[in-house]
Amino acid sequence: MLPNILTVDVEDYFQVSAFEHRIDRSTWDARECRVEKNTDRMLQLFDDCNVLGTFFVLGWVAERYPQLVQRIVAAGHELASHGYWHQLVYDLTPDEFRTDVRTSRDILQQTGGVPVTAYRAPSFSIVQRSMWALDILVEEGYTVDSSIFPIRHDRYGVPDALPQIHERQTTAGPITEVPPSFWTSRSGNVPIGGGYFRLFPLTVTKHAISRVQSQGRPAMFYIHPWEIDPDQPRVKDVGAKSRLRHYVGLKKTEKKLRNLLTTVPFATLNQTLQAIEPSGAP
Repeated sequence: MLPNILTVDVEDYFQVSAFEHRIDRSTWDARECRVEKNTDRMLQLFDDCNVLGTFFVLGWVAERYPQLVQRIVAAGHELASHGYWHQLVYDLTPDEFRTDVRTSRDILQQTGGVPVTAYRAPSFSIVQRSMWALDILVEEGYTVDSSIFPIRHDRYGVPDALPQIHERQTTAGPITEVPPSFWTSRSGNVPIGGGYFRLFPLTVTKHAISRVQSQGRPAMFYIHPWEIDPDQPRVKDVGAKSRLRHYVGLKKTEKKLRNLLTTVPFATLNQTLQAIEPSGAP
């Protein structure tokens, strides 16, 4: 059986896309940062469960907490880029995107001391109208992307995209696409991770992972450090939908995550890619 892919998007609670209309980036440095403490808690949890994962670290975080990046690498985890400013790709110009991913990669490689070749867009925001971003990623030295979610969503998603790991051709060369996973149930698609992990019972996530595995491919699970922090400051006036998505199930997430990691096999993105066919197809 192929190992499933464990991924962490390292960002703080005030940097999420759902809050960007309420929290200006110019105020980030003045806010209570909890990302270092929460990521360290996650690192300890992973160590307790003897699992390794891929950490997509925001450049802004890495620049302010270089020792955190070093601890991630020292623990044996894979270091990857989540961009610098957590801006939606389709809100950027190609030049702005290039600057963002280049800056992030440079900071991560300098602080972590390891090559960074994988990228995940904030909020999976490489969609049909921003596919040009893949060309720039290849030009900037990235070989793996994990940004294209094959579902329909109000903020992201490419519903007809391939759900399996595959190679995409760009004008600059090939890039391996590793899509976030979902399970198609009778009531619709059930993504594996994030707010869906907090919303649904653990049995649903485990079943979804099992169904993906039954199709001969690994499931990708994603989570954020702020999701194991029920005491994080509450952001006001963000709307009912955003409030539900961000705060649902926070008190139970760490316990559910520990259970998941002790009962389901996981590995880093790179380890899993090495276990499948070179073409990128499981």
